[in-house]
Amino acid sequence: MIKIHNLYKKFGKNEVLKGIDLSINEGGIFAVLGPNGSGKTTLIKSILGMVIPNSGEIQVNGMSVKQNFKYRDEIDYLPQIANFPGNLKVNELIAMIKDLRASKTANDKELIELFKLEPFLDKKLVNLSGGTKQKVNLVLTFMFNSSLVILDEPTTGLDPISLLRLKKLIAQEKEKGKTILITSHILSFVEEVADEIVFLLEGKIYFKGSIADLRAQTKQPDFEHAIASILSDSYA
Repeated sequence: MIKIHNLYKKFGKNEVLKGIDLSINEGGIFAVLGPNGSGKTTLIKSILGMVIPNSGEIQVNGMSVKQNFKYRDEIDYLPQIANFPGNLKVNELIAMIKDLRASKTANDKELIELFKLEPFLDKKLVNLSGGTKQKVNLVLTFMFNSSLVILDEPTTGLDPISLLRLKKLIAQEKEKGKTILITSHILSFVEEVADEIVFLLEGKIYFKGSIADLRAQTKQPDFEHAIASILSDSYA
């Protein structure tokens, strides 16, 4: 599904990614973790073609991302911050995104029902709460049934009921054989949904594998203490 070889990225003198090698197989849920400044966002945006690496190779579904936009047709992306045009109504935004991706069938009605957005469809986005905007963000992300789904901090602003619905939705998408890539600072959420994690530190991969393997490697009793152990070692 995703193959990354020897990926480097600098912003000025700041080396953000330092020779990343990573393979993510098709199907399953993978969480990319790491402290602020570890390179998570740069890695995700490089996969999406939003950041151009200084060197290295990225392939998605066997296609190189260099000078190629067609591979993005099979990616659904949820950005961390949903910057929607405030003057649009929710139903207008959904219709606009459907027009932009007219080659793909949308199942927005089912997702609107799931996240109980019917009362908000005729409201302008500028008047919505952060949590409601995130539900709209989730509808836009999941309504096109692509094989790769990238979720950047998907739990932001969600109430407990909506969080449960999101977890159920992610599990259903996994059952369809999709590859789901998640970044999140909520360790309990990651522990519940992820099959594997990739932990970045200072632009390098510190660990890739299951949470059970991480606990064994760090000799810690639970996921939270295992992550804390990594960070304690790195900043000692």
